[in-house]
Amino acid sequence: MDFSIVAYAVPFLLVGAKTTMLIAAFGVGLGLPFGILLATARISQTGPVRKCADFYCAVFRGTPMLVQIFVIYYGLAQIGFVRHNAVLWWLIGDSLHAAILAVILNTGAYTAEIFRTALLSLPRGLIEAAEACGMSPWVVFHRIKFPLALRQALPSYSTEVAVIVKESSLASTITVLEITGYAKRLMSETFAIMEIFVVTAAFYLAINVVCLTALHAIERRLSFERHSAR
Repeated sequence: MDFSIVAYAVPFLLVGAKTTMLIAAFGVGLGLPFGILLATARISQTGPVRKCADFYCAVFRGTPMLVQIFVIYYGLAQIGFVRHNAVLWWLIGDSLHAAILAVILNTGAYTAEIFRTALLSLPRGLIEAAEACGMSPWVVFHRIKFPLALRQALPSYSTEVAVIVKESSLASTITVLEITGYAKRLMSETFAIMEIFVVTAAFYLAINVVCLTALHAIERRLSFERHSAR
């Protein structure tokens, strides 16, 4: 391996890593509450709400994220209403914004499935006891359902966070200069395919290790609090 090329590439990839972490941060920060909202809609007793949420998740879980990015960035830009609406064009017209939107919409569908499963696995007797005490549906969800579901969903959601970081590389297909975007540019300049992409992989691995370590620490903390409560 030519370490001079590695030394040349690292500063550019560090700049790209900031964009990658920005995409991932928005994906987690907005995708998580969106996914939880979808999960509650999918277990709703209201038929139309449940069916709409199920359809949304089926579409975004059943199609490749690359296609979703292209539809959002290239497809929606062809619609006159979108081009002439300042807010929509701000979301769609900028490649970084479009990539972030695609990540949020995609991870929301997978997060919804994770939390739907967690919510359905809660002991029914516990929920009925809370309702018998006179708690409103919001209080039951806020104080009983969500904390318990979060503990059960966190291991699976940790995997989804790693997927978000990795799939942010697809933003490079619409000219976003994140890690992979810079890697492609460096490869075309230096033709050092092996060196560039080995370092690129190391960057993604480092980011995921940090994210997964943090999530595992949260998981251990919640587990410790549960055992302490007993």
